[in-house]
Amino acid sequence: VQLQASGGGLVQPGGSLRLSCAASGFALDYYAIAWFRQAPGKEREFVAAIFRGGRSYYGDSVKGRFTISSANAENTVYLQMNSLKPEDTAVYYCAGDPRIILSSLRIAENYDYWGQGTKVTVSS
Repeated sequence: VQLQASGGGLVQPGGSLRLSCAASGFALDYYAIAWFRQAPGKEREFVAAIFRGGRSYYGDSVKGRFTISSANAENTVYLQMNSLKPEDTAVYYCAGDPRIILSSLRIAENYDYWGQGTKVTVSS
C-alpha cells in the first residue's frame, strides 16, 4: 500500500491549486482517503475525506472552498483548492485506511497509511 501526494506550490491569495494523492496496492473503493494539513507550530488538522469513493466530508475552515474527488480509473484522489488564503499555508498529507468508520474519519491517528507531504504556500 502506497500513497503519493503531489501538486503543492506557491500561490497568491485567492488563487487555486489541485493536489493529487496517487494510490497503489489497493482499490479506492475499499478505503477512506483523507487530506490533513500541518502548519508550523500547529497540530495536524483534518481538511477533507472521501469515504470509499463515495461521500465527501470537509473541515469547517475549508468548506465551500475545497473539493475532494476520486478518480477510480486513475486510482487517484484529488483536492481542488480554490479561494486560497494565507492561513491555508501548510504541508498537506494524504492518508488512507480500509478500517475507517464515519465517526473516526477526521482523526489522523486512525489512519495507518500516509503519503509524503506536499507543501502549499499562499502568499503575495
